[in-house]
Amino acid sequence: MGTSLKMVGKGLATTLIQTTTNPFVGLFIGILATSLIQSSSSTTSIVVGLVAGGALNVANAIPIIMGANVGTSVTNTLASLTQINRGTEFQRSFSVAIVHDYFNLLAVLVLFPLQYFTNFLGRIATFMGQEFQHIGGLKFLSPVKALTSPLVEILKHWIGAYPWILSVLSLILLLFALTQMVKALKVLIAKKAEAWFDRFLFKTALRAFFVGLLLTAMVQSSSITTSLAVPMAGAGLLTIVQFFPYTLGANLGTTVTAILAALVTGNLAAIIVAFSHLLFNISGMIIWWPFKFIPIFLAQRFARFSTRNKLFPIMYIIIVFFVIPVLVIYFLR
Repeated sequence: MGTSLKMVGKGLATTLIQTTTNPFVGLFIGILATSLIQSSSSTTSIVVGLVAGGALNVANAIPIIMGANVGTSVTNTLASLTQINRGTEFQRSFSVAIVHDYFNLLAVLVLFPLQYFTNFLGRIATFMGQEFQHIGGLKFLSPVKALTSPLVEILKHWIGAYPWILSVLSLILLLFALTQMVKALKVLIAKKAEAWFDRFLFKTALRAFFVGLLLTAMVQSSSITTSLAVPMAGAGLLTIVQFFPYTLGANLGTTVTAILAALVTGNLAAIIVAFSHLLFNISGMIIWWPFKFIPIFLAQRFARFSTRNKLFPIMYIIIVFFVIPVLVIYFLR
């Protein structure tokens, strides 16, 4: 899905980012670009390239990274829709999916004005970038990419100029896989796997946080790790309270590989953008983890509301991730 959407939308995403005129518009460009190509890593890579080439300054780049953080959470929200016809399961999975959205939106709500008036993320990231520029880094292959890349490349070669076919095929495979995962998880619950999750992986908030961080750092995609947990919540293996620190860990984990890759290049602009992403997520975590009841309450209320009318979750995705960003970009650019 990521490959096909990049084939379709990467050019548009690059054009959007290049036309950033102010930080506020940049925020919504980040949301739209990442929602289109389903990869915050790709958005970050485009931003890094433009900053390194002098086409974009760091102050305008950081809001795009903030927007990318919001846009990347569309994947796990889509994943919850596979259970839309099963009331209780959907309410659990959808609330878990959108608590990630609400955390990112609340982080932006607080940190964007602060960043706009003080550029605190840019200042700290620049200092860190200068200190770490010549330290070197590590680069490793995601096991998920290693497993999927050969087949993806074959399909990409066969389909060629029709990436939309690959998008449709990937969507069918995604829905099939998630549906089968829910069925398998129900069997696991019958075998008391729920107690194992409670006793080991998600026993404490700190442990759940590190599970999210390490798993995301290994597979190099927060979309994968958060989407993986959505059907688990639907099947009753995870609660929203257990998922919340896990999603914070995933948010941090997705920045680790970008930082390591940037350090390998030694490019100061790349390192500054990567550290900005890390600092944004740390700042959001510091602010909202103590007040986790707010995003959790909002997610649970909206999930309950959405079970009454199946059109609401679909409209939520379309409006939040696509319609609002398009309108803001069109009227304020």
